[in-house]
Amino acid sequence: MADPDSPALMARIAEALGAKVDPAVSRLAASLGEEAGACAVLFYGSNLRTGSLEGVLDFYVLLPGEEEACIWPRVSYREEDTAGAGTLRAKIATMTLDTFAKAASGETLDTTIWARFVQPSALVWAADEAARKRVEAAIAAAAITAARLAVALGPPSGRANDYWNALFRATYRAEFRVEKAGRENDILSVNRSHFDGLLPLALEAGGIAHRRDGDRIAPSLPGRERRRILNWWEWRRRLGKALNAARLIKASATFDGAARYAAWKVERHTGMPVEVTPFREKHPLLSAPGVLLALHRHRRHNARD
Repeated sequence: MADPDSPALMARIAEALGAKVDPAVSRLAASLGEEAGACAVLFYGSNLRTGSLEGVLDFYVLLPGEEEACIWPRVSYREEDTAGAGTLRAKIATMTLDTFAKAASGETLDTTIWARFVQPSALVWAADEAARKRVEAAIAAAAITAARLAVALGPPSGRANDYWNALFRATYRAEFRVEKAGRENDILSVNRSHFDGLLPLALEAGGIAHRRDGDRIAPSLPGRERRRILNWWEWRRRLGKALNAARLIKASATFDGAARYAAWKVERHTGMPVEVTPFREKHPLLSAPGVLLALHRHRRHNARD
């Protein structure tokens, strides 16, 4: 978890999580949280940045209870008609807050939680103040976990973006992604204010000394500590795609509307339209190889152009 003696990082995280969102998003989050008996609901993704209600809204619903031993999160898709905001489409990931906090601190083999939640998110609903504080601590832990790996992967000295770029390149390669190469640059450019100044705060909270010279940072990371962090990462890198595949297989059986969501996701990030046929709607996993082959051909064709 985050160092309780690092008020600067905790204040930074609390402010970021308090970002204003469209009232329709707040109402939907409250509905999701109350229906599930949740501790808290996080909102994230490009719609948080733009304020748009178009496309699919991304939520994490964090439940009370003990850490899950099975593959998590559970994922679902929901469409809800609202007065004034039209139809809202939401992808909802559900897991316990205990599991979320442990994953954010790097204690599990998962790479998705801390890599996702070092990026912007908003705590749009919480059951009480205690739940809010637990989520803030988990998000701070995600920043510390990410910063620690970033400086182990990055150069001996450089600008903050050099380290964040090294981090996101590595984590994207460890997962199955449909986004184009160079996506890490997009993350940093569109979320510039979020990342500005975050790395030094996270390093300080994580106990990693560093020198600053203008906009350059030189972490003081002993060789033994760097090797320990890189060994920690190597296990997660090797298992990343396998864990992603297991989650995709689980989602194919439990994700209502998986084919429609996947088609939207692929077209949004690659420009390749995917027809949602009755067969693909009913059998998204069996249809996946054909879609991936079409995506490969689409990318090769665009590369030639």
